[in-house]
Formats: sequence, C-alpha cells, structure tokens
Amino acid sequence: MRLPEGFTAGAAASSIKPSGRPDLALLKVEPGALWAYLATTNRAAAPCVLRGRALYQKRKTISGLVVNSGNANCATGERGMRDDARLAELAAGFLGVRADDVLTASTGVIGVPLPVAKIEESIAAVELTGEIDGFAEAILTTDTRVKLSERTLPGGARVVGVAKGSGMIHPNMATMLAYLFTDAAIPAAELRELWPAVVNRTFNQVTVDGDTSTNDMAVVFSSGLTEAEPGPFWEAVEAVARDLARQIAADGEGAEKLITVRVRGAYDEADARLAARAVAGSALWKAAVHGNDPNWGRVLAALGYSGARLEPEKVQISLQETLIYDGGAVPFNGVALSQAMQAAEVVVSIDLGGGDGAAEAWGCDLTEKYVEINSEYTT
Repeated sequence: MRLPEGFTAGAAASSIKPSGRPDLALLKVEPGALWAYLATTNRAAAPCVLRGRALYQKRKTISGLVVNSGNANCATGERGMRDDARLAELAAGFLGVRADDVLTASTGVIGVPLPVAKIEESIAAVELTGEIDGFAEAILTTDTRVKLSERTLPGGARVVGVAKGSGMIHPNMATMLAYLFTDAAIPAAELRELWPAVVNRTFNQVTVDGDTSTNDMAVVFSSGLTEAEPGPFWEAVEAVARDLARQIAADGEGAEKLITVRVRGAYDEADARLAARAVAGSALWKAAVHGNDPNWGRVLAALGYSGARLEPEKVQISLQETLIYDGGAVPFNGVALSQAMQAAEVVVSIDLGGGDGAAEAWGCDLTEKYVEINSEYTT
C-alpha cells in the first residue's frame, strides 16, 4: 500500500525475534510532520511511552518513527531508558535527523533487556520506500496478518493506517501500535484536540482479553503537503481507525469470530461506550459466542455491571438480527440462531431505551487456542 506524500518507510530483521522474521521498522517524514499522540494508561509504562509523552509536550513536529517488535523493553530499569534513547539515536543517524525528532516504540516480551547491538548491526539494511507493507509486517508480534486501511479525500489527500495487535488488548490502549499517516494539511491544534475523541470511539472500543498493555500507542502524523477540508478529513481518519480497530479484534489471539456490539438508546455516548465495551469484553459472552450459544443472560448481566445507566425493562437485545430480549424473555428459535452464530462476525444490537447515545465496540470469541498461545508465550 502506498504511503501519502512526504512519507517513506522500511523494515529489516534484527534477529530479536527468535523466528527471524522482520522486527525493526522505520518511517521518515519530510520535512517533518505534525502529530497527535495517545498512549497506554498502564502505570508500568515502558520507556518508549515515557519518552513519547515527554516529546509530545515539547515538540509540535516529528520526523521519524522507529519500532522494534521483538522486545517490549519494559520493566528493564535505567538500562531500559538508556536503550530506548540509543534506539532513537540509531534511527536518527540512519534517517539523517536529530534523536529528538524520532518517536520510539517497542512491543514484545516484558522484562528482557533490549539487545540494541543487534539493531545497530541491522539498521543499515533498511530500505526506505513509498510503500507501507514492509513496515506493517515488521511491527507484528502474535498477529496472524498485517492490518492496513486507507481512504482518499476529495482533492487527493490520503489517510493511510497501519496497526498491530492481537492479544493483551483492552480499552485505554492495548498491546496495540496504531499509526495513521496523512498528507492533508491540518492545523496542529486541531489535530491534537480532535484525535483523542477518534481514539475513544475506535481503538479504545476494542477488547480481546481484558489486559491493558504497557507499551501501546495510537498516533496520527500529518506531512501537510496537500490541502484538505476538515470535515471530510476527520471522517476519513475515523473510518480508517474504525477499520483497523475491527481488524485488531478479528485477529485476537486464537480468535475464530469477530464480535461487534452496537448500542443505541443510551443516556449519552459515554454510557453507550461503557455498555458496548462491557458486552464485547465479557469472558462469559465471548465463550458463549465461541460455542454458538445464544445465552442472552450473559449480555444483560454485562450491561448491568458496565456502569451505564439503564432500566432492564426498557432494554432490547438482538443477536444476528433476531430479537432475543425485550424487557424480558421473548421466544426465539434457539437452534436456528445457534446456526446463525457460526458466521465469521457475530453482531449484538442493543437498545437501552434511555436516550440518544450510541456507540460500537469490538471483540472476539474466547477459544482454547487463546489459552494455548498465552500459556506458552515465553516457554
């Protein structure tokens, strides 16, 4: 997939991953990009997140991004901070910019020192091009496929997004790295003001397993080389972010089905997001979806503990477009609905009957494979 104007990217294998797959990704922006940044709320945040937050406070532009996907470089003490700084220096030297012009990111196993020497030996093998595909491959960990999305705006400006994420995923960032690139000319203040709302409606509505990671971030970069109208721009940004969020959920570790939860009738959008996330993240409901069991009681229970305001007698729940709860139990063909749940996407539609608030959330079924992957992650 081609990057927007002003961006080049590339990747290499640094042998940090035991598999030998690409694990080092670099991106360059000329002459430097405006950016908006959000990162994990986990208080055990990795050095790359701490450094990124500090850069965000003092720099309106950024010229490069380096990602290592073989090692989280988290819980590694002072050495971890030094290693992250060295990673920025190595990338800056290769890209021909200052270290403070480079954003760092790491993902992988926690608590293992980052083998910076391997990156130093391999970084010269990176070839920067106008394509994003190599970068997209190199940021993956337990993902089974790359995650890419794009939109073109009237006038020719483009928004291209790339993400990684499969497990350790829960609202307020997850084991997720998400990057959107655009050549649309958008004021810095507007970019920083409106990006958090996009993240809240998209990436923060994804949940795979209830674990919030230590290294995650969602960043949008603008080279500003093409004129664009704000309205269509933000529509495109949200469409790309939503598409990536769905791809992350569908590729949850061990997942066989995407779960989409659509809530309307909430008292406000915040309540709608709470309700949708609770259902998407319910381990009981995720297991029921895996077993094709239309057990609406698990959905109602999740709504009840979500924190959203609701009156159960006003709630309606539909599954695969079949009404299964309407203020109380309603008759439905369980065998037929179980068969309908065998689809690649299972959709739960909920009306809380309280107001105009609406939101979506995305998750996946809970399978035996998830347990297998995470019981053998370091062994």
